[in-house]
Amino acid sequence: MSKPKISATPADGLEEYLLNMTRRRFFGTLGSKFTSTLGAGLGGVALAQLLAGRAANAAASPSPLLAADGTPAGAPAFMPGPHFAPKAKRVIYLHMEGAPSQLDLYDYKPDLVKRFNEDLPDSIRNGQRITTMTSGQSRFPVAPTKFRFDRYANNEDGVYLSELLPHTGGVAGDICLIRSMHTQAINHEPGITFFQTGSEQPGRPSFGSWMSYGLGSMNANLPSFVVMITQGIGNMQALSARFWGSGFLPSEHQGCRLRSGRDPVLYLRDPEGVTREDRRRMLDLVGQLNEEEFNESLDPEVRARIAQHEMAYRMQMSVPELTDFSDEDAATLEMYGPDVHKPGSFAANCLLARRLAERDVRFIQLYMRGWDQHGNLPGELSAQAKAVDQPQAALIKDLKRRGLLDDTLVLWAGEFGRTVYSQGQLSRDNYGRDHHPRSFSVWAAGGGIKPGITWGKTDDYSYNIVENPVEVHDLHATMLHLLGLDHKKLVYRAQGRDYRLTDVKGELVRGILA
Repeated sequence: MSKPKISATPADGLEEYLLNMTRRRFFGTLGSKFTSTLGAGLGGVALAQLLAGRAANAAASPSPLLAADGTPAGAPAFMPGPHFAPKAKRVIYLHMEGAPSQLDLYDYKPDLVKRFNEDLPDSIRNGQRITTMTSGQSRFPVAPTKFRFDRYANNEDGVYLSELLPHTGGVAGDICLIRSMHTQAINHEPGITFFQTGSEQPGRPSFGSWMSYGLGSMNANLPSFVVMITQGIGNMQALSARFWGSGFLPSEHQGCRLRSGRDPVLYLRDPEGVTREDRRRMLDLVGQLNEEEFNESLDPEVRARIAQHEMAYRMQMSVPELTDFSDEDAATLEMYGPDVHKPGSFAANCLLARRLAERDVRFIQLYMRGWDQHGNLPGELSAQAKAVDQPQAALIKDLKRRGLLDDTLVLWAGEFGRTVYSQGQLSRDNYGRDHHPRSFSVWAAGGGIKPGITWGKTDDYSYNIVENPVEVHDLHATMLHLLGLDHKKLVYRAQGRDYRLTDVKGELVRGILA
Protein backbone atom coordinates (compact mmCIF):
# COMPACT_ATOMS: atom_id res chain seq x y z
CA MET A 1 0.00 0.00 0.00
CA SER A 2 1.35 3.44 -0.88
CA LYS A 3 2.12 5.83 1.93
CA PRO A 4 -0.14 8.89 2.22
CA LYS A 5 0.89 11.92 0.23
CA ILE A 6 2.38 14.78 2.24
CA SER A 7 2.70 18.16 0.58
CA ALA A 8 5.95 20.06 0.76
CA THR A 9 5.98 23.73 1.72
CA PRO A 10 8.63 26.32 0.85
CA ALA A 11 9.87 26.11 4.44
CA ASP A 12 10.73 22.46 3.97
CA GLY A 13 13.27 23.36 1.33
CA LEU A 14 12.89 19.87 -0.09
CA GLU A 15 16.15 19.00 1.64
CA GLU A 16 14.92 15.81 3.27
CA TYR A 17 12.70 13.00 2.16
CA LEU A 18 9.14 13.59 3.35
CA LEU A 19 7.90 10.03 3.39
CA ASN A 20 7.32 9.21 -0.27
CA MET A 21 7.51 12.84 -1.50
CA THR A 22 11.17 12.99 -2.50
CA ARG A 23 12.83 16.02 -4.05
CA ARG A 24 13.29 14.07 -7.27
CA ARG A 25 9.65 13.06 -7.36
CA PHE A 26 8.57 16.66 -6.75
CA PHE A 27 10.62 17.99 -9.67
CA GLY A 28 9.56 15.08 -11.87
CA THR A 29 5.88 15.82 -11.23
CA LEU A 30 6.44 19.56 -11.49
CA GLY A 31 8.21 19.18 -14.80
CA SER A 32 5.48 17.12 -16.43
CA LYS A 33 2.51 19.16 -15.21
CA PHE A 34 3.71 22.74 -14.96
CA THR A 35 6.45 23.22 -17.57
CA SER A 36 4.23 25.49 -19.63
CA THR A 37 3.59 27.82 -16.70
CA LEU A 38 7.16 28.23 -15.53
CA GLY A 39 8.52 31.74 -15.62
CA ALA A 40 11.90 32.79 -16.86
CA GLY A 41 14.91 33.24 -14.61
CA LEU A 42 17.69 31.08 -13.23
CA GLY A 43 15.27 28.71 -11.48
CA GLY A 44 13.30 28.16 -14.66
CA VAL A 45 16.45 27.67 -16.72
CA ALA A 46 17.88 25.16 -14.25
CA LEU A 47 14.64 23.22 -14.13
CA ALA A 48 14.36 23.26 -17.92
CA GLN A 49 17.88 21.82 -18.20
CA LEU A 50 17.01 19.16 -15.65
CA LEU A 51 13.87 18.20 -17.55
CA ALA A 52 15.75 18.23 -20.85
CA GLY A 53 18.32 15.84 -19.41
CA ARG A 54 15.51 13.59 -18.18
CA ALA A 55 13.93 13.54 -21.62
CA ALA A 56 17.27 12.82 -23.32
CA ASN A 57 17.86 9.85 -21.05
CA ALA A 58 14.31 8.49 -21.17
CA ALA A 59 15.10 6.10 -24.02
CA ALA A 60 18.05 4.62 -22.15
CA SER A 61 16.31 4.20 -18.79
CA PRO A 62 12.71 4.49 -17.64
CA SER A 63 13.95 6.11 -14.43
CA PRO A 64 17.17 8.11 -14.98
CA LEU A 65 17.00 9.64 -11.51
CA LEU A 66 16.88 6.23 -9.83
CA ALA A 67 19.50 3.53 -9.52
CA ALA A 68 18.93 0.12 -11.05
CA ASP A 69 17.54 -1.28 -7.77
CA GLY A 70 15.03 1.55 -7.41
CA THR A 71 16.96 3.52 -4.80
CA PRO A 72 17.70 7.23 -5.36
CA ALA A 73 20.66 7.95 -7.62
CA GLY A 74 23.75 8.71 -5.60
CA ALA A 75 22.92 6.20 -2.88
CA PRO A 76 25.74 3.83 -1.90
CA ALA A 77 26.09 1.03 -4.41
CA PHE A 78 24.60 -2.19 -3.11
CA MET A 79 24.08 -5.23 -5.25
CA PRO A 80 21.66 -7.85 -3.94
CA GLY A 81 23.21 -11.19 -3.20
CA PRO A 82 25.67 -12.45 -0.58
CA HIS A 83 29.00 -10.72 -0.01
CA PHE A 84 30.66 -14.10 0.57
CA ALA A 85 29.71 -17.77 0.63
CA PRO A 86 26.76 -18.19 3.03
CA LYS A 87 26.25 -21.00 5.51
CA ALA A 88 22.48 -20.40 5.60
CA LYS A 89 19.94 -19.58 2.92
CA ARG A 90 16.93 -18.88 5.11
CA VAL A 91 15.87 -18.05 8.68
CA ILE A 92 13.10 -19.41 10.89
CA TYR A 93 12.73 -17.03 13.82
CA LEU A 94 10.59 -18.23 16.75
CA HIS A 95 9.81 -15.15 18.85
CA MET A 96 8.33 -15.80 22.30
CA GLU A 97 6.49 -12.51 22.80
CA GLY A 98 6.25 -11.47 26.44
CA ALA A 99 9.75 -12.54 27.57
CA PRO A 100 10.10 -16.13 28.88
CA SER A 101 11.90 -16.71 32.16
CA GLN A 102 15.45 -17.90 31.59
CA LEU A 103 15.65 -18.95 35.26
CA ASP A 104 12.83 -21.46 34.84
CA LEU A 105 13.81 -22.76 31.38
CA TYR A 106 17.49 -22.40 30.48
CA ASP A 107 19.78 -20.75 33.07
CA TYR A 108 20.40 -23.44 35.70
CA LYS A 109 21.13 -21.95 39.15
CA PRO A 110 20.82 -24.80 41.68
CA ASP A 111 22.37 -22.82 44.57
CA LEU A 112 19.46 -20.37 44.58
CA VAL A 113 17.39 -22.91 46.50
CA LYS A 114 19.46 -22.04 49.59
CA ARG A 115 18.68 -18.32 49.11
CA PHE A 116 14.88 -18.63 48.97
CA ASN A 117 13.18 -15.42 50.14
CA GLU A 118 16.47 -13.66 50.89
CA ASP A 119 16.72 -10.06 49.70
CA LEU A 120 18.63 -9.64 46.46
CA PRO A 121 21.98 -8.12 47.55
CA ASP A 122 22.47 -4.45 46.66
CA SER A 123 25.85 -5.40 45.23
CA ILE A 124 24.07 -7.52 42.61
CA ARG A 125 21.35 -5.05 41.65
CA ASN A 126 23.83 -2.17 41.93
CA GLY A 127 21.19 0.51 41.45
CA GLN A 128 20.12 -0.78 38.05
CA ARG A 129 16.77 0.43 36.83
CA ILE A 130 13.62 -1.56 37.45
CA THR A 131 10.11 -1.15 36.14
CA THR A 132 7.36 0.77 37.92
CA MET A 133 5.66 -2.58 38.58
CA THR A 134 8.22 -3.52 41.26
CA SER A 135 9.74 -0.14 42.09
CA GLY A 136 7.30 0.21 44.98
CA GLN A 137 8.26 -3.09 46.61
CA SER A 138 9.98 -2.80 49.98
CA ARG A 139 11.84 -6.07 49.36
CA PHE A 140 13.25 -7.95 46.38
CA PRO A 141 12.95 -11.57 47.57
CA VAL A 142 14.91 -14.23 45.69
CA ALA A 143 12.62 -16.76 43.98
CA PRO A 144 14.40 -19.99 42.96
CA THR A 145 12.73 -21.95 40.19
CA LYS A 146 10.45 -24.74 41.34
CA PHE A 147 11.32 -26.81 38.29
CA ARG A 148 13.96 -29.52 38.04
CA PHE A 149 16.71 -29.20 35.42
CA ASP A 150 18.10 -32.16 33.49
CA ARG A 151 21.50 -32.48 31.87
CA TYR A 152 21.59 -33.50 28.23
CA ALA A 153 25.12 -34.80 27.69
CA ASN A 154 25.97 -33.90 24.12
CA ASN A 155 29.57 -33.10 24.87
CA GLU A 156 31.88 -32.81 27.87
CA ASP A 157 29.86 -29.89 29.29
CA GLY A 158 26.32 -30.90 28.38
CA VAL A 159 23.31 -28.63 28.15
CA TYR A 160 21.00 -28.16 31.14
CA LEU A 161 17.33 -27.60 30.35
CA SER A 162 14.20 -27.36 32.47
CA GLU A 163 11.94 -30.36 32.94
CA LEU A 164 9.33 -28.26 31.10
CA LEU A 165 11.25 -28.84 27.84
CA PRO A 166 11.81 -32.60 27.52
CA HIS A 167 11.29 -32.68 23.74
CA THR A 168 13.66 -29.74 23.26
CA GLY A 169 16.12 -31.68 25.39
CA GLY A 170 15.94 -34.41 22.76
CA VAL A 171 17.43 -32.03 20.18
CA ALA A 172 19.87 -30.32 22.58
CA GLY A 173 22.71 -31.77 20.54
CA ASP A 174 21.64 -29.56 17.63
CA ILE A 175 21.25 -26.25 19.45
CA CYS A 176 23.58 -23.57 20.75
CA LEU A 177 22.22 -22.15 24.02
CA ILE A 178 23.26 -18.52 24.55
CA ARG A 179 22.87 -17.58 28.22
CA SER A 180 24.44 -14.13 27.99
CA MET A 181 22.03 -12.09 25.86
CA HIS A 182 21.30 -8.53 26.94
CA THR A 183 19.30 -5.67 25.50
CA GLN A 184 18.61 -1.96 26.04
CA ALA A 185 14.82 -1.99 26.40
CA ILE A 186 12.97 -2.73 29.64
CA ASN A 187 9.38 -2.68 28.31
CA HIS A 188 7.73 -4.93 25.75
CA GLU A 189 6.94 -2.60 22.84
CA PRO A 190 10.42 -1.06 22.55
CA GLY A 191 11.97 -4.42 23.43
CA ILE A 192 10.28 -6.27 20.58
CA THR A 193 10.90 -3.34 18.23
CA PHE A 194 14.61 -3.40 19.12
CA PHE A 195 14.90 -7.17 18.64
CA GLN A 196 13.12 -7.02 15.27
CA THR A 197 14.65 -3.86 13.81
CA GLY A 198 17.83 -3.00 15.73
CA SER A 199 16.26 0.20 17.09
CA GLU A 200 13.84 0.99 19.91
CA GLN A 201 12.28 3.71 17.77
CA PRO A 202 9.50 2.64 15.38
CA GLY A 203 9.90 3.04 11.65
CA ARG A 204 13.01 0.99 10.88
CA PRO A 205 12.89 -2.09 8.61
CA SER A 206 12.58 -5.45 10.33
CA PHE A 207 15.23 -8.15 10.07
CA GLY A 208 13.15 -10.09 7.54
CA SER A 209 12.81 -6.99 5.34
CA TRP A 210 16.56 -6.37 5.44
CA MET A 211 17.14 -9.98 4.45
CA SER A 212 14.63 -9.77 1.59
CA TYR A 213 16.29 -6.56 0.38
CA GLY A 214 19.81 -7.96 0.70
CA LEU A 215 19.32 -11.43 -0.75
CA GLY A 216 16.15 -11.27 -2.81
CA SER A 217 13.62 -14.05 -3.22
CA MET A 218 14.22 -17.71 -4.00
CA ASN A 219 10.57 -18.48 -4.84
CA ALA A 220 8.63 -16.41 -7.35
CA ASN A 221 5.29 -17.74 -6.09
CA LEU A 222 5.60 -16.88 -2.39
CA PRO A 223 6.72 -13.79 -0.49
CA SER A 224 10.31 -13.76 0.70
CA PHE A 225 9.15 -12.83 4.24
CA VAL A 226 6.22 -14.61 5.92
CA VAL A 227 4.78 -14.09 9.42
CA MET A 228 2.53 -16.33 11.56
CA ILE A 229 1.05 -15.64 15.02
CA THR A 230 -0.12 -18.03 17.74
CA GLN A 231 -2.26 -16.95 20.70
CA GLY A 232 -0.72 -18.28 23.90
CA ILE A 233 -1.84 -18.59 27.51
CA GLY A 234 -2.01 -15.75 30.01
CA ASN A 235 -1.07 -12.08 29.64
CA MET A 236 -0.97 -10.95 26.01
CA GLN A 237 1.08 -8.02 24.78
CA ALA A 238 0.04 -6.19 21.63
CA LEU A 239 1.66 -7.23 18.37
CA SER A 240 2.07 -4.37 15.90
CA ALA A 241 2.24 -4.99 12.16
CA ARG A 242 5.27 -2.70 12.06
CA PHE A 243 7.25 -5.50 13.75
CA TRP A 244 7.36 -7.10 10.31
CA GLY A 245 7.19 -3.85 8.35
CA SER A 246 9.64 -2.69 5.70
CA GLY A 247 10.17 0.80 7.17
CA PHE A 248 11.90 2.96 4.58
CA LEU A 249 12.77 -0.02 2.35
CA PRO A 250 10.51 -0.61 -0.66
CA SER A 251 7.22 -2.07 0.57
CA GLU A 252 7.68 -5.27 -1.44
CA HIS A 253 10.06 -6.35 1.35
CA GLN A 254 7.52 -6.18 4.18
CA GLY A 255 6.33 -9.38 5.85
CA CYS A 256 3.19 -11.11 4.62
CA ARG A 257 1.09 -12.46 7.46
CA LEU A 258 -0.48 -15.90 7.07
CA ARG A 259 -3.69 -16.19 9.07
CA SER A 260 -5.48 -19.28 10.29
CA GLY A 261 -8.85 -20.17 8.84
CA ARG A 262 -10.40 -20.10 5.40
CA ASP A 263 -8.37 -17.16 4.06
CA PRO A 264 -4.67 -17.41 5.04
CA VAL A 265 -4.10 -14.12 3.19
CA LEU A 266 -6.90 -11.57 3.12
CA TYR A 267 -8.30 -10.44 -0.24
CA LEU A 268 -6.41 -13.14 -2.12
CA ARG A 269 -9.46 -15.00 -3.41
CA ASP A 270 -11.34 -13.64 -6.41
CA PRO A 271 -14.85 -12.30 -5.69
CA GLU A 272 -17.86 -14.27 -6.87
CA GLY A 273 -18.26 -14.00 -10.64
CA VAL A 274 -14.63 -13.02 -11.27
CA THR A 275 -12.53 -15.64 -13.05
CA ARG A 276 -8.77 -16.03 -12.98
CA GLU A 277 -8.69 -14.82 -16.59
CA ASP A 278 -10.61 -11.70 -15.54
CA ARG A 279 -8.07 -11.10 -12.78
CA ARG A 280 -5.19 -11.48 -15.26
CA ARG A 281 -6.68 -8.92 -17.64
CA MET A 282 -7.33 -6.50 -14.78
CA LEU A 283 -3.75 -6.81 -13.49
CA ASP A 284 -2.34 -6.25 -16.98
CA LEU A 285 -4.36 -3.04 -17.31
CA VAL A 286 -3.51 -1.80 -13.81
CA GLY A 287 0.17 -2.69 -14.42
CA GLN A 288 0.20 -0.61 -17.59
CA LEU A 289 -1.33 2.36 -15.75
CA ASN A 290 1.17 2.00 -12.92
CA GLU A 291 4.08 1.93 -15.38
CA GLU A 292 2.84 5.19 -16.83
CA GLU A 293 2.58 6.64 -13.32
CA PHE A 294 6.12 5.47 -12.53
CA ASN A 295 7.55 7.12 -15.65
CA GLU A 296 5.72 10.27 -14.62
CA SER A 297 6.55 10.37 -10.89
CA LEU A 298 9.74 8.28 -10.56
CA ASP A 299 8.26 6.89 -7.33
CA PRO A 300 9.79 3.43 -6.64
CA GLU A 301 6.71 2.51 -4.57
CA VAL A 302 4.73 2.35 -7.82
CA ARG A 303 7.02 -0.43 -9.03
CA ALA A 304 6.60 -2.11 -5.63
CA ARG A 305 2.81 -2.07 -6.10
CA ILE A 306 3.17 -3.75 -9.48
CA ALA A 307 5.35 -6.47 -7.94
CA GLN A 308 2.88 -6.98 -5.09
CA HIS A 309 -0.07 -7.32 -7.48
CA GLU A 310 1.78 -9.95 -9.48
CA MET A 311 2.82 -11.80 -6.32
CA ALA A 312 -0.79 -11.87 -5.09
CA TYR A 313 -1.88 -13.37 -8.42
CA ARG A 314 0.69 -16.16 -8.14
CA MET A 315 -0.16 -16.72 -4.47
CA GLN A 316 -3.73 -17.57 -5.43
CA MET A 317 -2.34 -20.93 -6.51
CA SER A 318 0.65 -21.39 -4.18
CA VAL A 319 -0.93 -20.53 -0.80
CA PRO A 320 -3.77 -23.10 -0.84
CA GLU A 321 -1.24 -25.81 -1.71
CA LEU A 322 1.11 -24.59 1.04
CA THR A 323 -1.51 -24.70 3.78
CA ASP A 324 -2.96 -28.09 2.82
CA PHE A 325 -1.47 -30.74 5.12
CA SER A 326 -3.13 -33.67 3.34
CA ASP A 327 0.18 -34.69 1.74
CA GLU A 328 1.92 -35.02 5.14
CA ASP A 329 2.26 -38.59 6.40
CA ALA A 330 0.83 -39.66 9.76
CA ALA A 331 4.25 -40.03 11.38
CA THR A 332 5.14 -36.41 10.59
CA LEU A 333 1.86 -35.07 11.94
CA GLU A 334 2.26 -37.15 15.10
CA MET A 335 5.80 -35.82 15.58
CA TYR A 336 4.48 -32.23 15.81
CA GLY A 337 1.89 -33.22 18.41
CA PRO A 338 -1.92 -33.24 18.63
CA ASP A 339 -2.27 -29.45 18.19
CA VAL A 340 -0.95 -29.71 14.62
CA HIS A 341 -4.55 -30.24 13.48
CA LYS A 342 -5.61 -26.88 15.00
CA PRO A 343 -5.05 -24.02 12.51
CA GLY A 344 -3.08 -21.20 14.09
CA SER A 345 -1.61 -23.35 16.86
CA PHE A 346 2.14 -23.24 17.41
CA ALA A 347 2.35 -26.84 16.21
CA ALA A 348 0.52 -26.07 12.96
CA ASN A 349 2.64 -22.97 12.41
CA CYS A 350 5.88 -24.92 13.00
CA LEU A 351 4.82 -27.42 10.35
CA LEU A 352 3.95 -24.53 8.03
CA ALA A 353 7.39 -23.09 8.74
CA ARG A 354 9.01 -26.31 7.55
CA ARG A 355 6.83 -26.31 4.41
CA LEU A 356 7.81 -22.69 3.74
CA ALA A 357 11.48 -23.55 4.27
CA GLU A 358 11.40 -26.37 1.74
CA ARG A 359 9.75 -23.94 -0.68
CA ASP A 360 12.72 -21.60 -0.16
CA VAL A 361 11.02 -18.70 1.59
CA ARG A 362 13.85 -16.52 2.91
CA PHE A 363 12.54 -15.38 6.31
CA ILE A 364 9.86 -17.16 8.33
CA GLN A 365 8.73 -15.49 11.55
CA LEU A 366 6.60 -17.23 14.17
CA TYR A 367 5.24 -15.26 17.12
CA MET A 368 4.01 -17.11 20.21
CA ARG A 369 2.15 -14.75 22.54
CA GLY A 370 1.54 -15.04 26.29
CA TRP A 371 4.97 -15.26 27.99
CA ASP A 372 4.45 -12.20 30.22
CA GLN A 373 4.24 -13.89 33.66
CA HIS A 374 4.25 -11.25 36.40
CA GLY A 375 2.23 -13.57 38.63
CA ASN A 376 1.29 -17.26 38.73
CA LEU A 377 4.42 -17.99 36.72
CA PRO A 378 4.70 -21.73 37.41
CA GLY A 379 1.19 -22.47 36.17
CA GLU A 380 1.21 -20.24 33.13
CA LEU A 381 4.77 -21.07 32.13
CA SER A 382 4.04 -24.80 32.31
CA ALA A 383 1.15 -24.39 29.86
CA GLN A 384 3.17 -22.17 27.52
CA ALA A 385 6.14 -24.53 27.50
CA LYS A 386 3.90 -27.51 26.79
CA ALA A 387 2.43 -25.70 23.77
CA VAL A 388 5.85 -25.03 22.20
CA ASP A 389 8.15 -27.83 23.38
CA GLN A 390 7.11 -30.69 21.11
CA PRO A 391 6.48 -28.59 17.97
CA GLN A 392 9.81 -26.71 18.11
CA ALA A 393 11.71 -29.95 18.69
CA ALA A 394 9.80 -31.55 15.80
CA LEU A 395 10.72 -28.61 13.58
CA ILE A 396 14.44 -29.18 14.24
CA LYS A 397 14.10 -32.93 13.65
CA ASP A 398 12.03 -32.45 10.50
CA LEU A 399 14.45 -29.95 9.00
CA LYS A 400 17.38 -32.19 9.85
CA ARG A 401 15.97 -35.37 8.33
CA ARG A 402 15.10 -33.50 5.12
CA GLY A 403 18.58 -32.03 4.80
CA LEU A 404 17.31 -28.49 5.42
CA LEU A 405 18.83 -27.76 8.83
CA ASP A 406 22.32 -27.32 7.39
CA ASP A 407 21.27 -24.22 5.46
CA THR A 408 18.37 -23.04 7.67
CA LEU A 409 19.18 -20.81 10.64
CA VAL A 410 16.66 -21.29 13.47
CA LEU A 411 16.47 -18.71 16.29
CA TRP A 412 14.39 -18.97 19.51
CA ALA A 413 14.21 -15.74 21.52
CA GLY A 414 12.12 -13.34 23.55
CA GLU A 415 12.57 -9.58 23.85
CA PHE A 416 14.31 -9.76 27.27
CA GLY A 417 14.43 -11.96 30.37
CA ARG A 418 12.95 -12.19 33.88
CA THR A 419 14.14 -11.12 37.34
CA VAL A 420 15.46 -13.52 39.96
CA TYR A 421 13.35 -11.73 42.58
CA SER A 422 9.62 -12.24 42.83
CA GLN A 423 7.08 -9.64 41.89
CA GLY A 424 4.33 -9.67 44.50
CA GLN A 425 3.72 -12.57 46.88
CA LEU A 426 6.27 -15.36 47.04
CA SER A 427 5.97 -19.02 47.93
CA ARG A 428 8.00 -22.01 46.86
CA ASP A 429 5.25 -23.07 44.46
CA ASN A 430 4.04 -19.71 43.22
CA TYR A 431 5.78 -16.50 42.24
CA GLY A 432 6.00 -13.93 39.46
CA ARG A 433 8.94 -12.25 37.77
CA ASP A 434 9.41 -8.74 36.39
CA HIS A 435 11.17 -7.64 33.18
CA HIS A 436 14.94 -8.06 33.09
CA PRO A 437 17.00 -6.78 30.12
CA ARG A 438 20.39 -7.30 31.80
CA SER A 439 20.64 -11.02 30.99
CA PHE A 440 18.52 -13.68 29.35
CA SER A 441 18.77 -16.82 27.23
CA VAL A 442 18.12 -17.60 23.57
CA TRP A 443 19.07 -20.52 21.38
CA ALA A 444 19.99 -21.04 17.75
CA ALA A 445 20.42 -24.10 15.54
CA GLY A 446 21.51 -25.06 12.03
CA GLY A 447 22.87 -22.76 9.33
CA GLY A 448 26.50 -22.65 10.50
CA ILE A 449 25.81 -22.55 14.27
CA LYS A 450 28.04 -24.71 16.49
CA PRO A 451 25.72 -27.41 17.88
CA GLY A 452 25.43 -28.84 21.38
CA ILE A 453 27.11 -26.01 23.28
CA THR A 454 26.31 -23.28 25.77
CA TRP A 455 27.74 -19.80 25.30
CA GLY A 456 28.10 -17.12 27.94
CA LYS A 457 27.54 -17.14 31.67
CA THR A 458 25.63 -15.11 34.26
CA ASP A 459 26.32 -14.56 37.95
CA ASP A 460 24.85 -16.74 40.71
CA TYR A 461 21.55 -14.83 40.49
CA SER A 462 21.19 -14.82 36.69
CA TYR A 463 21.21 -11.05 37.05
CA ASN A 464 24.46 -9.84 35.47
CA ILE A 465 26.58 -11.33 32.69
CA VAL A 466 30.05 -12.45 33.74
CA GLU A 467 31.27 -14.16 30.56
CA ASN A 468 30.90 -13.61 26.79
CA PRO A 469 28.10 -11.01 26.65
CA VAL A 470 26.02 -10.92 23.46
CA GLU A 471 24.09 -7.76 22.60
CA VAL A 472 21.20 -7.71 20.13
CA HIS A 473 23.30 -6.00 17.45
CA ASP A 474 25.94 -8.70 17.90
CA LEU A 475 23.35 -11.41 17.32
CA HIS A 476 22.06 -9.61 14.22
CA ALA A 477 25.59 -9.16 12.84
CA THR A 478 26.31 -12.86 13.39
CA MET A 479 23.09 -14.00 11.74
CA LEU A 480 23.75 -11.78 8.71
CA HIS A 481 27.28 -13.20 8.53
CA LEU A 482 25.90 -16.74 8.37
CA LEU A 483 23.63 -15.58 5.54
CA GLY A 484 26.65 -14.33 3.60
CA LEU A 485 26.05 -10.65 4.35
CA ASP A 486 28.53 -8.21 5.87
CA HIS A 487 26.39 -6.21 8.30
CA LYS A 488 28.50 -3.10 7.65
CA LYS A 489 27.81 -3.27 3.91
CA LEU A 490 24.08 -4.01 4.04
CA VAL A 491 23.00 -0.37 3.85
CA TYR A 492 20.15 1.73 2.52
CA ARG A 493 20.06 5.50 2.17
CA ALA A 494 16.95 7.20 3.50
CA GLN A 495 16.27 10.76 4.63
CA GLY A 496 19.80 11.83 3.79
CA ARG A 497 21.75 9.19 5.72
CA ASP A 498 22.81 5.56 5.42
CA TYR A 499 21.03 3.02 7.60
CA ARG A 500 21.77 -0.57 8.43
CA LEU A 501 20.20 -3.22 10.68
CA THR A 502 23.06 -2.99 13.18
CA ASP A 503 23.24 0.83 13.03
CA VAL A 504 26.81 1.68 14.16
CA LYS A 505 27.27 -1.38 16.38
CA GLY A 506 27.50 -5.15 16.11
CA GLU A 507 30.39 -7.59 16.52
CA LEU A 508 30.54 -11.17 15.26
CA VAL A 509 30.09 -13.80 17.97
CA ARG A 510 32.71 -16.11 16.52
CA GLY A 511 32.57 -18.61 19.35
CA ILE A 512 29.13 -19.88 18.29
CA LEU A 513 30.10 -20.40 14.64
CA ALA A 514 30.70 -23.97 13.49
